[in-house]
Amino acid sequence: MIRFGIIGTNSITEQLIKSAREAEGFVLTAVYSRSEETAAQFADKHDIPHRFTDLEQMAASSELDAVYIASPNSFHARQAITLMNHGKHVLCEKPIASNRREVQEMFAAAKRNNVLLMEAMKSTLLPNFQAIQANLHKIGRVRRYVASFCQYSSRYDAFKAGVHVNTFDPAFSNGSLMDIGVYCLYPMVVLFGKPDRLQAEAVMLESGVDGEGSLLLKYEGMDAVILHSKITQSHQSSEIQGEKGTIVFERVSQPAKVEIRYLDGTVEELSQPQKANTMYYEVQSFMDLIRSGQTESPVNSYANSLAVMELMDEARRQIGLVYPADRQ
Repeated sequence: MIRFGIIGTNSITEQLIKSAREAEGFVLTAVYSRSEETAAQFADKHDIPHRFTDLEQMAASSELDAVYIASPNSFHARQAITLMNHGKHVLCEKPIASNRREVQEMFAAAKRNNVLLMEAMKSTLLPNFQAIQANLHKIGRVRRYVASFCQYSSRYDAFKAGVHVNTFDPAFSNGSLMDIGVYCLYPMVVLFGKPDRLQAEAVMLESGVDGEGSLLLKYEGMDAVILHSKITQSHQSSEIQGEKGTIVFERVSQPAKVEIRYLDGTVEELSQPQKANTMYYEVQSFMDLIRSGQTESPVNSYANSLAVMELMDEARRQIGLVYPADRQ
């Protein structure tokens, strides 16, 4: 058994719990919230025996081995480092931190305490993404990667009505690039490494965060185009275009239907069976790494997480998006 604590009592945490309970040996023993009432309600709902409103007390508790962090982005680094300093393994929601400096501090803490730290980017651990990797050679020399993730935020209408919502507040290190664009960037880096340069554009909202944007990234011999948005909706598939064919896949955030469309018109289906609760794969991978004594994921690795964060830092520099965390 691996005993987990949870930080965050939002919808993503609900999904994680539902998925993780399909993984053998997952035991949920603790929850943290700044509100005692919220912690109690969440604990009662999910049969969690221990609840905390003090992070240091949670980190020092002998009732848990690992923690899943799903708090606002700006809290990730401080919370993860506190937990790792007490010997806890950490599975941290994407984006793993606010900026490059925080990422490096988190990695240093993980190495210092000999614990596992993994960014919870589920897409790169799914069977359908593995199918993309395994069949990439079939399309010949890759010339373009195109990824689109545009999802109209459920909180955008309230924001437009003048209501303060955290998801569009730069104090929490968020916005379209960090919350949505990362899903397009991370698979690209895993497949092709870090590009040589990028050009970023964005539509900025009154609150100071980006509502939507685009990235043009350049590799030697190929380019990449990324579209991301929290204020519009898209139904566009993503593609990897090669000289012999194109891999087309739905939903870059959790690849579903995957196929190769060859130049001669033939189509090869690559889709693999995968669980409906797709967060299962990140939890299972994380637990397998702990059991095998590893302190870094070979897929959602330190190098990949750092490269993605450096790209987002540069994109934010170009569009003029600065967080309070950048000034610390």
